[in-house]
Amino acid sequence: MYKILVLEDDELFASTLEDFLNDEEFEVDIANDGQECLNLNFEKNYDLYIFDINVPKINGLDLLQQLRNSSDNTPTIFLTSYKDKDTLQDAFLKGCDDYLKKPVDLDELLLRIKALLKRNKKRFDIIKLSNTLTFNPLNKRVYENDIDLNLPVKVLELMELFIENRGEIVTKEMIISKLWATSEDYSEGSIRVYINQIKKLFENKESILNIKGVGYKIEF
Repeated sequence: MYKILVLEDDELFASTLEDFLNDEEFEVDIANDGQECLNLNFEKNYDLYIFDINVPKINGLDLLQQLRNSSDNTPTIFLTSYKDKDTLQDAFLKGCDDYLKKPVDLDELLLRIKALLKRNKKRFDIIKLSNTLTFNPLNKRVYENDIDLNLPVKVLELMELFIENRGEIVTKEMIISKLWATSEDYSEGSIRVYINQIKKLFENKESILNIKGVGYKIEF
């Protein structure tokens, strides 16, 4: 599942958003204030942010600026009751990708979420990896002849990263950012283990090339 972090202090609306997005097969965390949102961001990696602006402790604009200043480029949608052009311009200057004015049409929100994720290389269709292997990007599972291989979570996250960057170089920094949250320590040895687990899935063991000193390139 793609993971979405929602910053919204209206508990009823936050609950409505959570139920709606869960029904659309997204994994959702809710933060009621900017500091809680920052704490969740420290503990997990997310595929998308949905932020209100006027929230307690750290407002949505300042929070996004903090995240962008720390090189967090996760796509972000603002849901806001602000209608003045200055606030909306400030939102884009601080790094938001899209916005919707409240009250929000949830079907329109879903369309914008999928469009933004697709622009960021996220897929929603089943991906064929070989004659027998497929990857489902919605539940992040690998199947062989329609049987779930039950691969470890970090192996599946790495597979997703490789698929999103097929034919391009995946750097070690990209892998660390994808597999480990800010609060976690990464392991060079673990990276090699996860890559070898993916290699074993393919007949061509050179499907993942080690570009010395740079990263890896995916050829499957």
